[in-house]
Amino acid sequence: MSSDVSKQHAADGALGRCRERIDEIDRRLVELLNERTSIVEEIGRVKREANLAIYEPKRESQVFDNITSHNGGPLSEERLKRIFERIIDEMRTIQQKKMG
Repeated sequence: MSSDVSKQHAADGALGRCRERIDEIDRRLVELLNERTSIVEEIGRVKREANLAIYEPKRESQVFDNITSHNGGPLSEERLKRIFERIIDEMRTIQQKKMG
């Protein structure tokens, strides 16, 4: 019985350390996403002033090429692209609101 208790204690400690690392990474991701959003807002202002379209398929392809070429895994290319599709969609919404 004490072996099970010590295994549980070890697992709890390992999980706690992993979760602390994830929390720190999440905070860094929030900081980077907010930095990206600030740049997207600036792009929206430039596009509005120049009467340019928000959606640029060529640029979206460039973003996907950039992220997949720098992906060392373990996240698959397909999953990484799905995450960035969501990020790009949210950024596009921000630009629409800024340009609207």
